Amino acid sequence: MKVILLQDVPGAGKKNQIVNVSDGYARNYLFPRKWAMEATPSAVKEVERRNEKERAEEAARVKEAEELAREINGKTVEIKAKSGEKGRLYGSVTVQEVAEALHAQHQVEVDKRKIELSEPIRSLGEVQATISLYTGVKAMMTIKILPMA
Repeated sequence: MKVILLQDVPGAGKKNQIVNVSDGYARNYLFPRKWAMEATPSAVKEVERRNEKERAEEAARVKEAEELAREINGKTVEIKAKSGEKGRLYGSVTVQEVAEALHAQHQVEVDKRKIELSEPIRSLGEVQATISLYTGVKAMMTIKILPMA
């Protein structure tokens, strides 16, 4: 029997997938739990339409992330921080400060959780940062740490 899964079912398939299962498994297990519905021609068309809409939305999100990555790539953000002798900072520069500086200097809004630093910034100089905008879409930028006057 062909059924459309309404949620991920271990051993059977993923949500909105059309799978072939035994009649007893469908009637006695999947249908009572509302995990699946029978794959009628109209239901199949509805699922295909919904899947196509989801693919279009996903493509739009990826395109938007790629545009933002092009905008961010190669940018330099300057952050002033208090430092002692030999260029050591009092404390460290956080990703929150990097996100705020990126917004203030380049008018680009990025969530602080998407900014990845290889190690905490604790000294003056330049550091490379990676920004993960979407699955598989990353941007590189430079953070320049300057001493406060």
